[in-house]
Amino acid sequence: MNAPNPLSETKPIAAPGMMALFLDVDGTLLEFSDTPDQVDVPKSLVQSLFAARTVLGGAIALISGRALADLDRLFQPLHLPSAGLHGFEVRHSDGEHRRHDADAAAISHERDKLHQMFEAVPGVLIEDKGPCVAIHFRRAPALSGQVTEAVAAALARLGPEFEMLEGDMVRELRPAGINKGHAIRQLMERPPFAGRTPVFIGDDVTDEDGFAAVNELSGISVIVGDRRPTQAQARLDNVAAVRRWLDHVISTADPTLSPSDDRETMQA
Repeated sequence: MNAPNPLSETKPIAAPGMMALFLDVDGTLLEFSDTPDQVDVPKSLVQSLFAARTVLGGAIALISGRALADLDRLFQPLHLPSAGLHGFEVRHSDGEHRRHDADAAAISHERDKLHQMFEAVPGVLIEDKGPCVAIHFRRAPALSGQVTEAVAAALARLGPEFEMLEGDMVRELRPAGINKGHAIRQLMERPPFAGRTPVFIGDDVTDEDGFAAVNELSGISVIVGDRRPTQAQARLDNVAAVRRWLDHVISTADPTLSPSDDRETMQA
């Protein structure tokens, strides 16, 4: 894989009228926090996303490991087209909500065992996502091996219909076969995304399927940070750089829109 090229924060990579923008959330739009519910969502960022939706003709979506309900809570009152749980939940621009079937009963026993192992361990957080279970250890990085081993053992018992995602300070047990790339392809099949150039910005290993999908669709994949190897074609240094790039796209497309201005009239 070639090293991704630096992406200019002040140079749009596709005309806004032809861009379909897909954004990861944690580590891309938002700085990481010790626990998922402690992230800071600046009002200015929500305003920028409102403005981006306007200049992109609605062709902007969030692609996240979080559930859709969590995304709506974080970015309220904005409800963008989104993929949650790494693609298990997809909400299209017309509001249609698709959720892939998963064998919740199969994972229930393993979820209980993981709770028994880690719920009392300092620095470890277990996040129940319905068909998936994630174990966060950002506050206890020394436990990376122990958490990985426990989730791998659960995966071995569940069999090939499940998989383990190894994210940044998190291990997630989930049904196999659905990923962020799959979600991006679904969204690209419908207006306002169809016929546009897909651009996906993400930071984690779990975003690599999305990078692969947009590369195959002749789009542009952008990694945030210095994680390597990656399938991404371009890179931005950090979350702040992503936000500056997004604001420049907005101001270039419509100089009358100032993303940082207060908007008391923002509508979902």
